Amino acid sequence: MPSVRDLRDRIKSLKNTQQITKAMKQVAAAKIRRAEIVQKQARPYAEAVGAMLRDLMAAVGTVDHPFMKPGTEGSPKGVILMTADKGLAGAFNSNVIRQAELFARANANVVFYAVGNKARNATKRMAAETKYSSSLSTGEKLAIAREVAAKVTDDFATGAISEIVLVSSKMISVMVQRPETRLLVPIVAEKLEVAAGPRTAVEFAPSPEAVLTRLLPKYLEFTIFSAMLETDAAFYAAQLIAMSNATDNAGKLLDELTLAMNKARQASITKEMLEIVGGAEAQSG
Repeated sequence: MPSVRDLRDRIKSLKNTQQITKAMKQVAAAKIRRAEIVQKQARPYAEAVGAMLRDLMAAVGTVDHPFMKPGTEGSPKGVILMTADKGLAGAFNSNVIRQAELFARANANVVFYAVGNKARNATKRMAAETKYSSSLSTGEKLAIAREVAAKVTDDFATGAISEIVLVSSKMISVMVQRPETRLLVPIVAEKLEVAAGPRTAVEFAPSPEAVLTRLLPKYLEFTIFSAMLETDAAFYAAQLIAMSNATDNAGKLLDELTLAMNKARQASITKEMLEIVGGAEAQSG
């Protein structure tokens, strides 16, 4: 049975841990609010780009752009694996990594483009080649998104990869984050969501084909950028839940250790009193 001193040391250590988890919970709560604001600010642009892309796809018959053509047959599939840079968020990162591993098992020939420190560490352990790696939060996110988009675009255009697939986390709510696998390139017109309701006539200059050729790279860049913003928000939501649970569990464990320490201290006091009474009786006898 642990001594009173051992239990007191464990309680002190646990209180320090609880203070850390409380602080991390407050930081995550503040950062998730900022991440959600950034997401909302980027949403109108994403909707406008998506609507314009749908209009262009409906207006043109064919366009000479690599994104609109099937990839080189026999080439590996390019997987952009996106995670957070840090941990202490429950199973957030491991769920996304597991999703990428399942995709790699189902498709034997893949190469990875890691975005996020956890993704970079995970791809080092995998058998597949890693052609690119970058942190998620080091530097400006838009610049990182452009760099990733340029790398995968060059590889797709030269035939080094046959597809561009994104594996990242989708934020359903603050309580729920799920990994998601999306095919980004080649772009299939049938998979684009068509807005409901009447369509307005749109004129494009110099031509729909020219506008679409300029829009497709921007669409890929912003899709990656939007996934980075969503990964940030989902990570802080997962960390908020994880630190909240850790704080609550630390409180329950503190109660149990405090009760055990009080029992041990009471047993020690009772033992000392019995020894005193026994010694007094021995002297009187």
